[in-house]
Amino acid sequence: MAGALAFAAAPAEAQQRPMKIIRDAEIERLLMDYAQPLFRAAGIGSSGAEIIIIQDNSFNAFVASGNRMFINTGALLEAQTPNEIIGVIAHETGHLAGGHLQNLRNEMARAQAIGAIASILSAGAVVAGAATGTADLGRGGAAAMTLGPSVAMRSLLSYRRAQEIAADRAALTYLNATGQSAKGMITTFRKFADQALFASQYVDPYVQSHPMPRERLAQLEAAAAKSSHWEATDPASLQLRHDMMRAKISAFTESPGRVARRFPSSQKTLPTAYANAILAYRTGGLRSAIGQIDGLIRSDPRNPYFHELKGQALLESGKAAEAIGPLRQAQSLAPNAGLIRILLGHALLETGRNDLLDEAIGNLRAGLTSEPLASLGYRHLANAYARQGRIGEAELATARGLLIEGQVEAAKSYARRVQGKVKRGSPEWVQADDIISYQAPDTDS
Repeated sequence: MAGALAFAAAPAEAQQRPMKIIRDAEIERLLMDYAQPLFRAAGIGSSGAEIIIIQDNSFNAFVASGNRMFINTGALLEAQTPNEIIGVIAHETGHLAGGHLQNLRNEMARAQAIGAIASILSAGAVVAGAATGTADLGRGGAAAMTLGPSVAMRSLLSYRRAQEIAADRAALTYLNATGQSAKGMITTFRKFADQALFASQYVDPYVQSHPMPRERLAQLEAAAAKSSHWEATDPASLQLRHDMMRAKISAFTESPGRVARRFPSSQKTLPTAYANAILAYRTGGLRSAIGQIDGLIRSDPRNPYFHELKGQALLESGKAAEAIGPLRQAQSLAPNAGLIRILLGHALLETGRNDLLDEAIGNLRAGLTSEPLASLGYRHLANAYARQGRIGEAELATARGLLIEGQVEAAKSYARRVQGKVKRGSPEWVQADDIISYQAPDTDS
């Protein structure tokens, strides 16, 4: 479901390893508010990079092709302040702006070439030792056999260290340009410098992919402390949004006991109330959940995500007709939130009322315009079209959803069926042809 903390299939290009991607309008909006000033400072286009949230308890963030930045829920939960996540985003933005991912691929190819050449040379040394019968030369040849991988690895690690230092410096530049402190970044890096002292099985992936030797941390701290913004702090309103995000992630992804430890009921705060309301809905207490969500709405009637949560709780409890009002209110308060419009379209569809199909289709199409990778939205749209007898459009929507989920052959099969039902050269025919002609990107290039 494209609603509050929904789980989505990873796009085809991201399915190299299992990843559970989380979609949530509130959290994504907050992360983009953190990131967009940094993107502008880095000169990364008007739209910047896409930030993708992964459900994973470890602290990690990394960049991938196509200006994509991935952040684990573990990082969001463990960061106590906005500035800590902003620092991580600033560092990753340094990697994006520096083109480090593509450069690293080039360096890997170079390292492999170095290893191959060294291996060829070492093989020659072994042959020479065997021909002369000289034991020492033979041992030298055996040592040389390890030269290829060793030289290649040293070359690659040296390059990675240079990339990390460059991203550090870039991050400081972006934070200064946006009037923000580097304290959060230093806090995060200091924690991982300490963690690197422990056994590797207990170390978060961020340590392994972002090694932080003590001398590098000392240099970064010295440079950061010189900034005139070193003592800058996060606005109280931003800290509240950050705490609400952490409450939401915890309540949706962690055990009730863990949520209670993070947000004990003795804390009479809005984030704690948010966590408890979500937990009540998750554990099946709809009446209690709705009462608590209504309390949240009374505390801040203009918060669209409280209305969204109420609509989602009602919809997923089989009360689609009751969900429409809160979701319409959420959509009116956050008109650009495509995920909310998709959720509203789903609720309208689930009522079973044919007189609401046009409104459902309008919301689903509008939501998918801003959220073109929300595959579940295409499934709902296909259902709505089919109920109106618009089979060609239904099959095209199905094909688009399957393509996003990486089911390429199934998507092409549906697209061919579309072309048999619509006029050649029509927009639907052309879109189907694009799917039929699709070739998966070469992830090794």
